[in-house]
Amino acid sequence: MMVNVKVCGITRAGDAALAAKLGASAVGFIFWPRSPRYIEPAVAAGIVRSMPGNVVPVGVFVNPTREEVQEVAGTVGLAGVQLHGDEPATLCDGLPYDVWKAVAVDSNRDVTRARVDEVPDEVTVLLDASDRTRRGGTGRTIDWEIAAVIAAERRTMLAGGLAPDNVGAALRRVRPYGLDVSSGVEASPGQKDPDRLRAFFNAVRATHQAMGDGMRAAPRRTLENSR
Repeated sequence: MMVNVKVCGITRAGDAALAAKLGASAVGFIFWPRSPRYIEPAVAAGIVRSMPGNVVPVGVFVNPTREEVQEVAGTVGLAGVQLHGDEPATLCDGLPYDVWKAVAVDSNRDVTRARVDEVPDEVTVLLDASDRTRRGGTGRTIDWEIAAVIAAERRTMLAGGLAPDNVGAALRRVRPYGLDVSSGVEASPGQKDPDRLRAFFNAVRATHQAMGDGMRAAPRRTLENSR
């Protein structure tokens, strides 16, 4: 079974359809107005209605209130919620969705570890590059060494500058529960490049096959059953 892949920053139905066809387990919609990949909830809802049922729609929020998350999730039909700001860990509690909490990987590993330890055990950690201005989609890779340590301990999505030419190395080193890709498969912010998207999935499959039994199992149950 291939590792989970979430294609984030979706703004067009065609990109979501291609991601699903290639094997994405989730697609992400950015509901932070300052992002160049921002999408109106009503537009995202239309895309979600066109998606196959085994692909999980995830909403990405930056410092929202609980009420904002629930309102957008209800409008769009989200099954997953990704918190990508400085939200308190208590915001994760009781949300009726599959919850992912982004953690910015700092050059100081002790700082990164402290941030991860604040996230409840039942919440998926998403490791991304640190950037308080852009909040994701930076195109910058993170420290895969600390990512590997965290991925060995808890359910971890790996983000940060993943692209067709480095995702194989990232998989081999980190062995995460899943991958989160955005800028590395884009023609421009919010518009995916079909060739780069195909190349990304081809690289993931090739690496997965080469690793064989050495690849950590990446169960899709949590993603798929949250629909």
